[in-house]
Amino acid sequence: MAAVHRRLARNRRRRHVLVRPRVFRDRSNPLESLDDFEIYQRYRFCPDTIHFLVNGVSDQLVTATKRNSPVPPLLQVLLFLRFVATGAHLRLIGDSLGISESSVGRSVKAVAAAIIAVFAQATLVFPVGEIATKVKEGFRRVAGFPKVIGCVDGTQIRISTPKANEADYVNRKGFHSLNVQMVCDPNFRITSLCARWPGSCHDARIWRTSGLYQKFENGDYDGILLGDSWYPLSRYLMTPYLTPRTQSEERFNSSLCRTRVLIEQTFGIMKRKFQALHFGLRTSPDQAVSYITACCILHNIGIERGDTIISGDCRELNVADCQQAVITAHPRADGVAKRASITQSFFLKS
Repeated sequence: MAAVHRRLARNRRRRHVLVRPRVFRDRSNPLESLDDFEIYQRYRFCPDTIHFLVNGVSDQLVTATKRNSPVPPLLQVLLFLRFVATGAHLRLIGDSLGISESSVGRSVKAVAAAIIAVFAQATLVFPVGEIATKVKEGFRRVAGFPKVIGCVDGTQIRISTPKANEADYVNRKGFHSLNVQMVCDPNFRITSLCARWPGSCHDARIWRTSGLYQKFENGDYDGILLGDSWYPLSRYLMTPYLTPRTQSEERFNSSLCRTRVLIEQTFGIMKRKFQALHFGLRTSPDQAVSYITACCILHNIGIERGDTIISGDCRELNVADCQQAVITAHPRADGVAKRASITQSFFLKS
């Protein structure tokens, strides 16, 4: 035992003697050394939009430290964009810009929080007034469905195995995830987001506990949402007929699904642009919620500024894709009457 203690003491002395020298790396500006196409390929945004983001969040980012050479706001934003664009490990992202893994982790968390604090209220906004009228007209042009103000659905975002309540995060496909509910408009913008629920939670439960549900119950919004059969049929949320018996009901289903598929396409656009959402977030549920929210905000900013490319692949989903859900939510009487009224008024004739 004495020999073991002597060896441990000797190793401790060696660690104190062999102090790692501090290395100050050259942190060049990638926006100056790359052309616009290369910048977009790496960070999913054009230089003008990146500068727009930096100007917005720079005041929220802490750059003054007791040590030398803090990471400037521009590089912090680039680190976060690279992280969500690739889903790579923090060490690999840091190597691309000459920054340590720990600094990358702090920067990514700080930028996500700053984006939410600065842009969330102005970007994730449910349409009202004249904007709601334009949204309804846009949905009407898609498939002729009347008075639609949004399409709602949930998507599973993979996360690391959580330390608390691990079983709650296992979804029906067998992996740990968050069940993220979103609402989109006809231009693929996200107008409502609820990202805090574990993967095992049912879509109907998430909907009933959301703030958007309560506002529709109170009559704050004039219009209807479209969802699949996982959602409860109500006067403001239309779902397909499970077994259509007439041609008008079949036309109702066809129009609803051609319109509702926009939310599926929105998920596809987001997960192509931000690969971290596709491959999964190796972090805790709370931090994953922050990253997902920031990605939704960036998605909307990209659409508004023309940085999000809508490819033909995103439109490959068809009507059958939204008819595969098995009905599990009980319809409400007011919803049955409202659906019958819409069917008779708009889909009686071909």
